[in-house]
Amino acid sequence: MKNLTYGKPLKLIFYFALPLMFGNILQQVYTLVDTMIVGQFLGVDALASLGAADWINWAILGIIMGLTQGFSIRISHLFGANENDQLSHTTITIYILSFIVAVLLTIGMQFIIHPLLTLLNTPDNIIQGSITYLRVISSGIIIVMFYNCFSSILRALGDSKTPLIAMIIAAIINILLDLLFVCVFHLGIGGAALATIVAQCFAAIFSFIVLKRKMPHLFELKDYQFKLSTAKRLLKLGMPLALQNTIISIGGIVVQSVVNGFGFLFVAGFTATNKLYGLLEVAAVSFGYAITTFNSQNFGAKYFDRMKEGVKKAGLLSLATSLLIAFIMIFYGKFFLSLFISGTPSEVSAVLSVSYKYLFIMSCFLPVLYILHTYRSALLGINNTVIPMLSGIVELIMRISIALLLPLYIGSNGIYYAEVVAWCGAAVLLYISYKILFNKLLLTNDNE
Repeated sequence: MKNLTYGKPLKLIFYFALPLMFGNILQQVYTLVDTMIVGQFLGVDALASLGAADWINWAILGIIMGLTQGFSIRISHLFGANENDQLSHTTITIYILSFIVAVLLTIGMQFIIHPLLTLLNTPDNIIQGSITYLRVISSGIIIVMFYNCFSSILRALGDSKTPLIAMIIAAIINILLDLLFVCVFHLGIGGAALATIVAQCFAAIFSFIVLKRKMPHLFELKDYQFKLSTAKRLLKLGMPLALQNTIISIGGIVVQSVVNGFGFLFVAGFTATNKLYGLLEVAAVSFGYAITTFNSQNFGAKYFDRMKEGVKKAGLLSLATSLLIAFIMIFYGKFFLSLFISGTPSEVSAVLSVSYKYLFIMSCFLPVLYILHTYRSALLGINNTVIPMLSGIVELIMRISIALLLPLYIGSNGIYYAEVVAWCGAAVLLYISYKILFNKLLLTNDNE
């Protein structure tokens, strides 16, 4: 486990983020392999089915990731403050809350999949594939929940290497099972979903074993009593983040409904770019986790000047990284996109045209996304999950407004701008809010 309350901030943040970055890249790789195998072996219809299911699937993942990330903020604070007794009690409470939420999500998803896809105007030729994919994926929610739970706790304690190893295991297993289930057993799009669940299961087991070996007291139930006050405190941190991700996904679902109206080839093109989206923001997410953990531990130790230095330097590093990734995608994006697309020459041409236009616009605005992640993560580190939630509402308003209005004036090209305008609105709110709240934090500390 790594204590981030001493040492050079930029070096600590960079080396903490590096394993997370490799892990996130691997996660994106096996997501991309899913898409490649589906697109190349099952065709454009199946690729479009995957795309129509994307935002609904992300909504569930967003709830899971929001809750577990929020829970882990409390872990970082306690670790930075050396409050080991509270650390053990809080961690066990996290396991209980995670299990309850996972069961509720699993049951709820089975009832809403078909009505939601119908409400989104999913084309008739792809809706059954989307239903199949979502039913299989949602059956593994409890696995995904505990994988994220263990990974978030490990990161909060300063261990970013174990989640990387877990992701390597998951990536290898997922790719092999993709090929086996889809290409050999011919299980179709459901086979791709099943491969993902099995891979996540192995990653969860590995993370559990390492966490139990390094921190065995985090699993001791002796003398444990469930305290409602602890649960409320954790939910106060986790629920706004889960709600933030849900709000963002609602905006994405509305965008998807507009995209569905342009036909399945447009859906396939949009899907291809959305699959690269993860690679576009992979460094932003990694730096974000590092900034949150760094700020959280130092917040617990009350090293506020150190937090200010760390966020400033990490922000500059994040911005430089975004410019590099944008350059690569603008000049080599068509090559990456072509890996997902198969069909007749006319279908390939139409899908590639849609996907590259969208990728080009997102790449041009990529620095804004990285600024958004930097200051959202910095706010989480100072125990504020409300402003990030409000930023999700800003994203929702911006994304839906552009998606519904701009296509009326400039046609299907208008839908490409919904995402980047949402980034801009949220980034402005987060930057201003962080500056105001952090200055208040420094002022309060000076007066004590």
